[in-house]
Amino acid sequence: GYLNRPELTAERFVEDRFSGEAGARLYRTGDLGRNDFQVKIRGFRIELGEIEARLSEHAGVRDAAVIAREDAPGDKRLVAYYAGDAAIGAEELRGHLAARLPDYMVPSAYVHLQRLPLTPNGKLDRKALPAPEGDAYAAQVYAPPQGETEVAIARIWSEL
Repeated sequence: GYLNRPELTAERFVEDRFSGEAGARLYRTGDLGRNDFQVKIRGFRIELGEIEARLSEHAGVRDAAVIAREDAPGDKRLVAYYAGDAAIGAEELRGHLAARLPDYMVPSAYVHLQRLPLTPNGKLDRKALPAPEGDAYAAQVYAPPQGETEVAIARIWSEL
């Protein structure tokens, strides 16, 4: 505890409900760990820094940031922002990440910026990152059903 400061001791050392000993205490640090850049999307916990590290491995990417945006209520999506070669398209970056990460960690949109916005302290200004526009989303090519089974399933789904 804190010497001659019982009010501070009571505030920082809370009752240990997990211990069987009477009067056992735990120190409350207030540390939230790394949960600032951890998000939960569709039931998956995602560490944004891991996606940023894989994205930065691409030869044409100089800086990268990934955030979870909810531009439409209930539709939270991962969006990647990168500074570097403007010729890199969303499809190329999506393929790069898909080869290194599970599907649920691959962002749905990729926004090229001249440079990532910074706060006066020199840290990434996540609030200044723009909303993605139509061409930022990786487009998937339609693949028609193949074989009798897929055609039958597609027919059933279309009726539903």
